[in-house]
Amino acid sequence: MPKRTPGKKRLPVASRPLIKILPPGPKARAWVSRDESVLSQSVTRLYPLVVEKARGSTVEDVDGNRYLDFTAGIAVVATGHAHPQVVKAISRQASRFIHMSGTDFYYPAQVKLAETLDRMTPGKGPKRTFFGNSGTEAVEAAFKLARYKTRRPLTLAFQGAFHGRTMGALSLTGSKAVQRRHFSPLLPGVTHVPYANCYRCPYGLAHPSCRMHCVTVIRDVYFKSLVPPEDVAAIFVEPIQGEGGVVVPPPEFHPMVAALAREFGILYVVDEVQTGMGRTGKMFAIQHWGVEPDIMALGKGIASGLPMGATVASAEVMNWQAGAHANTFGGNPVACEAALATIDLLEKKLVANAASVGAYLRRELEKMKARHRLIGDVRGLGLLIGIECVRDRDSKEMAIQERNDIIQRCFRKGLLLLGAGQNVIRLAPPLVITKREADVALEILDGVFRDVEGR
Repeated sequence: MPKRTPGKKRLPVASRPLIKILPPGPKARAWVSRDESVLSQSVTRLYPLVVEKARGSTVEDVDGNRYLDFTAGIAVVATGHAHPQVVKAISRQASRFIHMSGTDFYYPAQVKLAETLDRMTPGKGPKRTFFGNSGTEAVEAAFKLARYKTRRPLTLAFQGAFHGRTMGALSLTGSKAVQRRHFSPLLPGVTHVPYANCYRCPYGLAHPSCRMHCVTVIRDVYFKSLVPPEDVAAIFVEPIQGEGGVVVPPPEFHPMVAALAREFGILYVVDEVQTGMGRTGKMFAIQHWGVEPDIMALGKGIASGLPMGATVASAEVMNWQAGAHANTFGGNPVACEAALATIDLLEKKLVANAASVGAYLRRELEKMKARHRLIGDVRGLGLLIGIECVRDRDSKEMAIQERNDIIQRCFRKGLLLLGAGQNVIRLAPPLVITKREADVALEILDGVFRDVEGR
């Protein structure tokens, strides 16, 4: 647990986690029962949180329990829950008009947001944006655009990748078998290649003789034996694999894969759905490696809670004819205004806050790792952090049940967390999180790790 210095401020009582009734309380149980009767149960709920209201980094359930949110709605509410500036932008636009379909008509909000994305996304030349309703739709549009532009039939994606659940995005996904089970045949022509997960690599942690073995495998095995590079339209990649276990590749990875793509005229498509919008301490995670993607997919945090996705590409790449791709709700004016307000907040202070508080969390978690044998690795950038749980650090045996137990116990103590991969705890709080709130989360985590290890 972080040591408190004399005079160090504690989190105000009204903002600290408070468990009045051990969750799930009676009201929560009633709502869960009703949910099970009428909603598809194909979704995954790790614990029975039934939300009544939320503000900033605090969530309150229907039984009056108060939680510190380190999920941000799966990295969505970048500006925190119900940020006043975002709420004001939503209310102002909703009072004017809510919908007019930007695929048939024009309105200023959509143009202003596209101009903003043109300015702030990596790449020197002019860019164009296609708006959708989600990150998955952004990936679908990128998939179609890559084939349209190159007229090539094949695509590379990575083992451990998560790009979404619609059929095209699911074809690119290689995270968990349950996500693909009983949905075959998926889109043909997608080949999954190794991602640079050095922690799980049998050659060791970024072994100096590796020279990015996984990139060499693409060139010397896949391109020579399995996938003709001149038939490959695109390489789809996450800057950091989120669902795959918060896997941060070594610094050579993205520059080398991007160079390989350009050598063969392949489009480098970067999925920033989870890592974009300031999450990693830069506006876009790929900026940590200085790589300019040909196409970028955005979602989650772009509108701080309203459904939106955006596919951004150079004007030269996004040059398809009218009718090639469209939708009804993409670029909804209310969502566009929420996104403009979100970006304003991110650029003014929240990206910098993600970098500073994220670095603080990483330092404290590394100290915690020294105290807890269950922690095999701490990794991430900014406010996307993974704690890998292992039963033995030498063998790296996954502590899957222990990871699940830790998340459940944290929930019962008022800290909301999610998993990633099979054995990783994912920390992805709103970007408004403070160091005092981080200290509370660390205190709860430290105690829960101690309890689980004591078993």
